[in-house]
Amino acid sequence: MRVVITGAAGFIGSRFSELLVEQADRLGYDEIVLLDALTYSGRRENMNNVLRDSRVTFVEGSINDAEVTEDLLRGAHAVVHFAAESHVDRSITGARAFFETNVLGTQQLLESARHGGVERFVHISTDEVYGSIAQGAWREDHLLEPNSPYSSSKAGSDLAALAYHRTYGLGVVVTRCSNNYGPRQFPEKVIPLFVTNLSDGEKVPLYGDGLNVRDWLHVDDHCRGVLLVLESGRAGEIYNIGGGTELTNRELTHRLLDLCGHDESMIESVTDRLGHDRRYSVDWSKIRDELGYQPRVAFDEGLAQTVKWYRENESWWRPLKDRQS
Repeated sequence: MRVVITGAAGFIGSRFSELLVEQADRLGYDEIVLLDALTYSGRRENMNNVLRDSRVTFVEGSINDAEVTEDLLRGAHAVVHFAAESHVDRSITGARAFFETNVLGTQQLLESARHGGVERFVHISTDEVYGSIAQGAWREDHLLEPNSPYSSSKAGSDLAALAYHRTYGLGVVVTRCSNNYGPRQFPEKVIPLFVTNLSDGEKVPLYGDGLNVRDWLHVDDHCRGVLLVLESGRAGEIYNIGGGTELTNRELTHRLLDLCGHDESMIESVTDRLGHDRRYSVDWSKIRDELGYQPRVAFDEGLAQTVKWYRENESWWRPLKDRQS
């Protein structure tokens, strides 16, 4: 059977590809196709480990390209769809690319999956589609109230995916994760940005009062959750995937300062982001109770390992930082 992974050169997609290869025999996949357009955050070297496996092939192409998606998805058993524009700050200054990729690209992929006889379509989304929550946690049936161009584009792609299930019977399952962290995350995101800044002796920019709250999820735990959904998730359903560690951005910053050997003098307060959601929190009891999901990576351990990885792999992130400056 063939499985197609979109966005496979990115942070989460590349890690998922590695875990899938480890489970391929058990799941019955003898052909694993990695698809990525290799835009600014997609790194070919992120796929080096899996491309050594004879079952794995890489195709450079866009999910907006009907010729590419029709060819790859024809006769495939499953698609795991990670490909997306994902950085909120970029969406605020250039929203069009987010809707072109996240909404229209997803629709093209869904259409090709429908025509290609795909049985399983796992659509990877985000907790940001829910908006902001002052207390409690979102269940999967909560109203969507996105507040940024990024999150609204992801909400649109979620609705398109679920509509293809209801209208055409496509075997769509949607996952919504909390904030991911781990090795190989592009250094525009908060944890690698702060770690690489501190490695260079530069201050770290903290938005507003720093009291915005996020739930942190190690990329390995997220990918294990997606594997469970690929294997056993119910078509037409949504599954939240959380990490179980909620921190304010200020608390996270102080942990990073400690790990990097700096004090709060390295914090630079900056004007808050436009439309900055105050708090995210997902109720992930559904995937726990139905599929047996449980985070395995303790946050303090995972964060320390992540900081260590960036400090030991400057050759990976330095060209990306230089390109951004």
